[in-house]
Order: sequence, then C-alpha cells, then structure tokens
Amino acid sequence: MRKFWIIALDIYKKNVKSGAFVVMILFPFIIMGIAYIAGSFAGGVGETSNFGVVATDSSLSQGFDALNNDDYDFQVIDSEEDAQKELADEKIDGYLVLSLDGTEVKAIMYSDTTLGTTTEMVIQQYLTAIQSSTRAASLGLTTTDVASLNEAANFTSERVSFDEDGKMVIDENDTFIQSMISFASTILLMVFIMTYAQIVAQEIASEKGTRIMEVILSSTTAKSHFYGKIVGVLLVALTQMVVYGLVFGIGFQYFKNLEIVQQVLNGISAEQIFGPFLVFTIIYIFLGILIYSVLSALCGSLVSKSEDTAKAIMPVTYLSLGGYLLGIAMGMSDPNNIVMRVTSYIPFLSSYIMPVRLASNVASNTEAVISVVILAVTTVALMLLSANLYKSNVLVYNEGGLLAALKQSFSILRNERRKVKS
Repeated sequence: MRKFWIIALDIYKKNVKSGAFVVMILFPFIIMGIAYIAGSFAGGVGETSNFGVVATDSSLSQGFDALNNDDYDFQVIDSEEDAQKELADEKIDGYLVLSLDGTEVKAIMYSDTTLGTTTEMVIQQYLTAIQSSTRAASLGLTTTDVASLNEAANFTSERVSFDEDGKMVIDENDTFIQSMISFASTILLMVFIMTYAQIVAQEIASEKGTRIMEVILSSTTAKSHFYGKIVGVLLVALTQMVVYGLVFGIGFQYFKNLEIVQQVLNGISAEQIFGPFLVFTIIYIFLGILIYSVLSALCGSLVSKSEDTAKAIMPVTYLSLGGYLLGIAMGMSDPNNIVMRVTSYIPFLSSYIMPVRLASNVASNTEAVISVVILAVTTVALMLLSANLYKSNVLVYNEGGLLAALKQSFSILRNERRKVKS
C-alpha cells in the first residue's frame, strides 16, 4: 500500500507543479476573458451597415426608412443607376431593388461583398413585415388587427404526479435548471476525458518507451503501479474541480447581489439544484472519468513508443465524442428517443446520456440506479481486467498495432495462469 501511494503522489505532484496544469486551470478563464473583451470591443466599434433602397412603389421605401437603427441605415435612392454609382464609390454596402407584384414584395440585394447570414436574415424579416402590412392594408385590416392575428397562443407545460389516492398533483417544473446542469456536466465530462485520457496514457507509455519497466516491476507489483498511476491522475483532475468550485463560490459571493443574478436565483429553489438529480450527475461524472481513465491506461500500456500514445487513445476519443454528440444533439431535440433510452444504459455512453434524460424528466430515479449499477460494475470489471493484463502489456513491444499487442498480452496472461495451475 505504501508503494501505491508513493507512485500516486509522485504522479500527482509532477502534474500539479507543471506549467501545463496552470495553463489548463487558467484556460477557461482566459477564453471567457477574450470573449468578453472581443464582445465589448465589437460593441464599441461596430459600424452601421449602409444600404440603398430603390423601389418602384414609394410605400415600400417609406417602410424601410422607418427601420433605421444603430446597426442598419437604409436610404432611399431615386434610381438603380444612382445606386450602382454609390456602391462603386463605396458610399453604401449594397442596395435593394424592391417591387410589388400584387401584394407580394419582391427584393434583390446587390453588393460587392458577402453580407453574412445575420444581415440577410434581418433584411428578410424587414421585407416580411412590410409585405404583411401591405397585405393587411389590401384586406382593410388595421395595425391592431394584424397584431392580434400574429399574437402567439398561450402555451404552458406542467409536470404532474399522482398521490396515493390517485389524485393528480402539479409538481414544480425544474426542467430548465436541470437541463442547464446536465448540458454543463456533458461539456465538463468531455473536456476532462479528452484532457486526462491523454495524460493517463502518456504517463504509462512514457515509462514503457524508456524500457525501464522491468526495473520498476522488480520493486513493486504491476497492479500497484497501474492503480497508482490512475489514482495520481484522478487526484489531479479532482484538484482542478476543487479549484473551479472555489472560484465559482468566491465569484458567487462577489456577484450574488447583481440584479441579473438575483433574477436567475428567484426562479430557482435549493431543491431543484441539490436534489437527487445533482447526486446522480456527480456520480456519472466521477464514474465517466474513471472508466475512460482505465481504458486510456489500458490503451497506453499497449504501445511500444510514447509517440504512439495519440493513436492509442483513438478508441477513447471516438467513444467519448459519440456520447457527447448524442447527449448534446439528440438530448436537446428528443431525449426520449429509442437511441437515447438504449444508450443511457450502455457503459461509456451512459455518463453522457442519462443525466440529460433525467433533466428532461423522461427517466426515473430507478432507471438511473440501474444505469449507475451497470456502469459501476463495468468500470470495476474493466479495472480488474486491465490490472491483470498490465504486467504483460508493459513487457510487450509489438509493432503490429493495438489489437496485435492486446492479443499477445492475452496469450502471455493465459500462459502464466497455466504455469501457476501446473
């Protein structure tokens, strides 16, 4: 046990004291800072887009005149020839040619550069509004009538349950905050797996590449070395989470009195955040990082050179990416899809999928317990298998690839067991 902790703490101290760990800690804050500065800079120096409007009907151009704001400036031009001249002289960024076919507004935008999707969508909305007004006028409708027709229907969604007497009770709808937590956990899990899978595999592959594993295994057992490596890296990941937790706690105390924060907090109860859902989410994050770390360690022990580590963890990358994409894409559109229901019980994928289903209230706590048990049992089984294979893996230098190295490792393990039995 003493040698196990020596290995684990050595890995932990080496990684925590490295410059890469400091950069890894600061990276999210650097990105947020750059995004904030870029947004502020763009908002402060943003230029107004100038467009000319050439219309066969004066009512169309008058409608555009009323739409001028800080971002877009529309100016009426008498003829298309004048508009072309102003565009050539770079006085305008483009010009619209408007015509009216009955009650249908037709428009063509001419510009010497690509306007971008956002600008095209804004202009499309303006044209649609003008066309609606034109058609309303032809039908003798007032502005109030048009607003009444376009008013959205009043739709709300309530989550219900039934008490012991079979009476329906309306529950508190906590789907929104739970969905935010589940998507945040999905992103967090993806980031941690991509980061620490590489570190785990590299730690194991680096010593194997130097051909000193025979010396190391002469002073400690293969299992102690294997578990020590994994625990050491997991302690680094835990340290990073603790740092983020402390930063969040300090930041919350500093910003909690802001009006926008108070508005968010007013719609959130402690039960919504600290209920069973959060417990399951934390368990899935922990087990997800653990099972992917074990798989990364197994893959790292199969390479002959540390330079091959990136290729060795490709299975980890693809599995993690598949779970992430399923959780983000399908989780937002249809969390009760048959694919989501099935994959929420499949290890390696369930850590991404089940929190999303729990957040959408399409999975019960009982289903979550079953999924957690399957994931935990699979993690333990993979850990035991990897530890048993580790001694033969680190002594195998096979240039035929991961599968060939794994096959050779199984063969060595079987031969050793036969010797023990005999």
